[in-house]
Amino acid sequence: MVNIYQNKEKLKWIIVGIAFLLGIFSIIYTQILVQQLAETERKQIDLFAKAYEFIILSENDEEFNFVLTEIVFAENSIPIILADSLGPFDHRNIIMPELSPEKETEFLKKEILKMAEEYQPIEIDLNDAKKQYIYYSNSPAIGQIKYFNYVQITVMSILSILAYFVFSSARRAEQNRVWVGLAKETAHQLGTPISSLMAWIEFFKTDPNFDQSIIPEMTKDIKRLEMITSRFSSIGSEPSLKDENLLEAVENIIGYLQKRVSTKVKFIITPKFDHELYAKLNVPLFEWIIENICKNAVDAMGGAGKIEIYLKNSKDGRFVILDINDTGKGIPKSKLKTVFQPGFTTKKRGWGLGLTLVKRIVENYHNGKIFVLKSEIDVGTTFRILIPK
Repeated sequence: MVNIYQNKEKLKWIIVGIAFLLGIFSIIYTQILVQQLAETERKQIDLFAKAYEFIILSENDEEFNFVLTEIVFAENSIPIILADSLGPFDHRNIIMPELSPEKETEFLKKEILKMAEEYQPIEIDLNDAKKQYIYYSNSPAIGQIKYFNYVQITVMSILSILAYFVFSSARRAEQNRVWVGLAKETAHQLGTPISSLMAWIEFFKTDPNFDQSIIPEMTKDIKRLEMITSRFSSIGSEPSLKDENLLEAVENIIGYLQKRVSTKVKFIITPKFDHELYAKLNVPLFEWIIENICKNAVDAMGGAGKIEIYLKNSKDGRFVILDINDTGKGIPKSKLKTVFQPGFTTKKRGWGLGLTLVKRIVENYHNGKIFVLKSEIDVGTTFRILIPK
């Protein structure tokens, strides 16, 4: 199951990489098209300049007036400004605001400076030793093609992000339905054996040959099973949160666990003197959190070691901080980001759902946070839980 989620993560990055490469290819291809169009327009301007020079130097202007107006000036997209030593005197395809003749000349001079930065002006020699210049820039079509690609990529990115969130929301909703269905079915299936165990305890109470001293512990285990059934039944429902003392809740569950794990495992709770550690809790669900993490710690320590639980208020007073530290084998750095994903487990047997449930209970039901504070190989791991006050 771990491989499934790891492969899914790799597949996601492969798709992102392919999308990135397609975006780069699209940009490069667009730039090539822009360069080709710019080269075509440059050739058109060269043709325009040669025709214009030919007509200006011609002795019969009327003969070539048709060529000038119907063929040369038929180009209606490339911005062109004609100028001489005195300044601009004609222009084509320049978007002009409503200006006086003087301000219009100043406007064209500014446009000439911009055009000169983009392309070298074409010089035209006249017979009387005078010179004229043709200034030009890219047509609006090139600008539209050049920037449309970025607009397209932006729109595609936004749509991809929206699709990702919609898909993720739908997937989470589907997962939630599976979780709820599984939990409620588990609670239902536990009901019959619990009832049977309760009947057996009542039978043992009447049996004089049965060791009556173990009945209280058996009763505790049955109550524990009833609490677990209640936990599974409550998944999918809005839990009731009350102001509860975290220290008492932690001591209760640790007291229960201590008698059911190896005697070589030592539990330490600090500080016991702080009785102001109140927060909004659903105690059965909260005890489930501590139980899951501590059982994982016991497994990680091989049934021998120390589990320390630290409780304190956060500096800003918004949270109660609960750190659970073990002396187990630790978690590799490469696995720290996946410890709460379904399927993560260091045991040969198991579904790897414990920490996933823990995360859901902390974040979805208690509006808190949980993360690995630190972990070192063969030294131990510390989980930090933040519960709002």
